[in-house]
Amino acid sequence: MFETLSDRLTSVFSSLRSKGRLSDADIDATTREIRIALLEADVALPVVKAFVAQVKERARGAEVSQALNPAQQVVKIVNDELIAILGGETRRLRYAKTPPTVIMLAGLQGSGKTTLAGKLARWLREQGHAPLLVAADLQRPNAVQQLQVMGERAQVAVYAPEPGNGVGDPIEVSRRSIDEAKRQQHDVVIIDTAGRLGIDQEMMRQAADIRDAVTPDEVLFVVDAMIGQDAVNTAQAFMDGVGFDGVVLTKLDGDARGGAALSVRHITGRPIMFASTGEKLEDFDAFHPDRMASRILDMGDILTLIEQAQKTFDEEQAAKMAGKLTSGENFTLEDFLEQMMMVQKMGPIKNLLGMMPGMGQMRDQLNSIDDRDLDRIAAIIRSMTPGERQDPKIINGSRRARIAAGSGVTVTAVSNLVVRFFEAQKMMKRMAGGMGIPGMPGGRGKVSKAQKKGKKGRRVSGDPRKAALGKPESAPAEPQPSKGGLLGNLGGKLPPGIELPPGFDPSKLNLPGQK
Repeated sequence: MFETLSDRLTSVFSSLRSKGRLSDADIDATTREIRIALLEADVALPVVKAFVAQVKERARGAEVSQALNPAQQVVKIVNDELIAILGGETRRLRYAKTPPTVIMLAGLQGSGKTTLAGKLARWLREQGHAPLLVAADLQRPNAVQQLQVMGERAQVAVYAPEPGNGVGDPIEVSRRSIDEAKRQQHDVVIIDTAGRLGIDQEMMRQAADIRDAVTPDEVLFVVDAMIGQDAVNTAQAFMDGVGFDGVVLTKLDGDARGGAALSVRHITGRPIMFASTGEKLEDFDAFHPDRMASRILDMGDILTLIEQAQKTFDEEQAAKMAGKLTSGENFTLEDFLEQMMMVQKMGPIKNLLGMMPGMGQMRDQLNSIDDRDLDRIAAIIRSMTPGERQDPKIINGSRRARIAAGSGVTVTAVSNLVVRFFEAQKMMKRMAGGMGIPGMPGGRGKVSKAQKKGKKGRRVSGDPRKAALGKPESAPAEPQPSKGGLLGNLGGKLPPGIELPPGFDPSKLNLPGQK
């Protein structure tokens, strides 16, 4: 979503790298480009003005003029201001002292509240809570059925006493859901209300009545991140009519310009708490302003990548696999398939690589990545017998033809996979052996000629008698540290032309090496 803004800001900063010092003209030109980039991203004008003014003020301060690299310092200032405009710190849910904690969702029609309710319920379940979904959207056709499906997919209970489709009282359903949650020992209640328009006073009043009936601990305003400038007007209307404590952004995986994310927080003063980044239930997480700012500036999001890996990979299994990787030979196609399936659980490969720093400059290559290629590789490996997976060297021509027919690919594709696997094994073996660098543990680097030969270039025999015969008679002795003070270190004699004064005793001097 922030690709356009990220590209513009990256190009702005790249032009500053060659400058050893920033003049006022450079700062004005840079902030002008930043202003254009934000406006093109559909950020609200008041937000743009405040942001640019703050960047300009700090850029002209001592923190840039005294910096070794002014361009890097300007990037840091923009990063800090982006974090501030996105909310500063991550805002966590407030839980009630006495369960259940009541969370009410409100927002426009079509903003994705029902889907988000299922995502939030699944996220809370993974955090160790026992949430209850409440179907209080009784106006939209099949809204109750949709929430029940979402609850089943998220493995969360759903309270839906009314059929919906215009039948039932949403205020009474919301009130009774609290007693139901206490009776069933649910510690979190998520109320999915009907979508409404900001100008619909009757529907806004209904949302306010639900709020008064259940006294929610958190009222979350769900906003579609793709609606741009209109998100600000809608958020202000809900703020005046119902009030809310936090914002949830949906459809962050869209191709819109993303100005809503940078505008809502500044206009309403309410933090962005969660973000939905895809269609799957797992494409949902808490919103971290610092990580989002890093993504916009193409600095990557390593922390989120690590968290996803920790959720997917088992520590014992990872340690076992690491041992196989270092051994090289013990790593089989079965292990490769297992690792590939785990990586796929973390999400689309394109999204994972996009979290790496600097990947914005390789966006065309990332867009060409197709996860179906991994599915084809998995099909090839699954078409092999257990013996073939353990020892791919036995895969001959007839076996390759059988595997290709079973996986629906060509024989060439099977051959390429086997060849690439052998190459990967060799590479892992070299890594386990210290990359072949002399001096590294296990390294198999080339031995120098001086190491292969004797001290003076002659080969030394392994027979001690021949070695003794070949040894020079008057080999110079190794210099040994002397304990005789100054004259002892000089072999008992002074250099030519140097005489000591009469009565001078050098043994009384406290010199290095003298004891």
